[in-house]
Amino acid sequence: MNASPPHIFEFGDFRVDAGKRVLLRKGEPVLLTPKVFDTLLYLVKNRGKVVEKDDLMLAIWPDTVVEENNLNQNISTLRRVLGENRGENRFIATIPGKGYRFIAPVETAAATAEIPSRVTVAVLPFENLSADPEREYLADGLTEEAISTLGQIDPEHLSVIGRTSVMAYKRTTKSVAEIGRDLAAAYLIEGSIRAEGGHLRITSKLIRVSDQVQIWSASYDSEPSSMLAFQRELSAAIAEQVHVRLSPDRLSALARRHSRNAEAYDLYLRGRHFWNQLTPPATRRAIEYFGRAAELDPNYALAWSGLADSYSAGPINGDAPPLVVWPRAKEAAANALKAEPELAEVQTTLGFLKFWLEWDWAGAEAAFRTAVSLDPGYPLPHRMLGIVLAHMGRAEEARAAIRRARELDPLLAVHQALSSQVAFSGREYSEAAQFARQAIVVDPEFWVGHLQLAQALEQLGQSEQALEALTGAGRFSGGNSKVVALRGYIFAKMGRAGEAREVLRTLVAIARERYVPPYAMALVHAGLGEADDVFEWLDRSFNVHDVHLIFLPVDPKWDAFRFDPRFSAVLNRAGLPIPVLPGVRTTRAPGMV
Repeated sequence: MNASPPHIFEFGDFRVDAGKRVLLRKGEPVLLTPKVFDTLLYLVKNRGKVVEKDDLMLAIWPDTVVEENNLNQNISTLRRVLGENRGENRFIATIPGKGYRFIAPVETAAATAEIPSRVTVAVLPFENLSADPEREYLADGLTEEAISTLGQIDPEHLSVIGRTSVMAYKRTTKSVAEIGRDLAAAYLIEGSIRAEGGHLRITSKLIRVSDQVQIWSASYDSEPSSMLAFQRELSAAIAEQVHVRLSPDRLSALARRHSRNAEAYDLYLRGRHFWNQLTPPATRRAIEYFGRAAELDPNYALAWSGLADSYSAGPINGDAPPLVVWPRAKEAAANALKAEPELAEVQTTLGFLKFWLEWDWAGAEAAFRTAVSLDPGYPLPHRMLGIVLAHMGRAEEARAAIRRARELDPLLAVHQALSSQVAFSGREYSEAAQFARQAIVVDPEFWVGHLQLAQALEQLGQSEQALEALTGAGRFSGGNSKVVALRGYIFAKMGRAGEAREVLRTLVAIARERYVPPYAMALVHAGLGEADDVFEWLDRSFNVHDVHLIFLPVDPKWDAFRFDPRFSAVLNRAGLPIPVLPGVRTTRAPGMV
């Protein structure tokens, strides 16, 4: 007897697909951890009934003894995701002393079977079997390279789950079936490395999720410089098993990705390991390793690309002085382009440079689109294309681009956080807050998620809650000026001028020790409504090439000054666009077209 198909449950703006294990809000996926999803699904299936806490905990954690606080956290997360404010019970009602009841009206439907037009593969984190824990970077690097390589086999028919989403399964005890279900993947790749001296032994296998059958495996004993053979054979095996085409041109392109110098390759992987941590100290380590790799092999495009990205992102992520890092980023990007311009990573690097430091947004858009055409499965250019388009006032195109980034790597917190920025730039503040909350669910310590939530809440008139969100941003940001400045701005808008001026004094004090973007001072003065001081600090921002000026074209915090000819003069001086914004009239400086 065939099992009945899994059901679809719809309530409010939400849709729960029990078979695909996904929650959608207005058609957009909402990220939930597996246990939070299980909690929601159980409540929805038992809608209208009082579900006692003990029964609910037994259903969610059938083989594990957990504290009630775990359930409380799941319920709290669901309330936040569903948009319930404190004290509201639109979806989940608390029954004191007993448990919970799902009270919203729910419609159900049988899910229809779909014939997949694409095959999805997930590369699970390679396991480091070496005695040396410092070899962890090599296992992570091989995982990332396998994802990148497979993503270029046949992008129209083969989809590869992004790095961050699979890294969530590092050292997991979940079964192949559970992981495949979580990731909606048809095939999983498992691998391990064992390093002994200068030699590596790599073992990898391909598993079909539907029946957990191992359909390919291979082992390699090699030096790090011969990793290319492993990547090529793995690609060919996947192509054969999932019936997609591996063209000679793509094989040739994959062959040009990496250095034949064993030490340079090793240094590059170390650089990627630190770059992925996205903190100022880790970025400095990444610069060191990428630079050493490029010295050993001056034609190593990916090493130059990593170096340029680290420099270009420094001013926005870690308040690095733009005039110091700009020439270094420009030189590294030029070397990457000279070595191998047909790599998606290199074109993305060019887009980074043009967007953050050269303020050539048309050029940045072109570079990101080229990167997407070279490797449609590479999430970063999709994400950055969304950001560029949002800053140019092209809101719908921006949403489409960053939505694709989320699809490719759904558990990457920065995708959710910058989706919030795209929505914020398009004046969709509730949507911006929702994406920011999702970023925090994925990674509670990712400071950008808290920052994005704060600015969205402030525009929604929830200033006290915005200040609470900034507490989290401040705890995890390492003192980034954007957090400090936004706090001063919010104080000023709330009429707490004394506290806003105290923030200004704090920024001045910090500036005695290190570079502080003048934009931070300008923003606090904007909150205070002090136009002359605003434009004095914006002029200083231009003089030091402060990258934060890129927020001026669309950020609503500057709307009060868009009527002032000095504002459009700043934009024109910096070569930044003046987009048409919903409900906002702008002017240009005299003589400007």
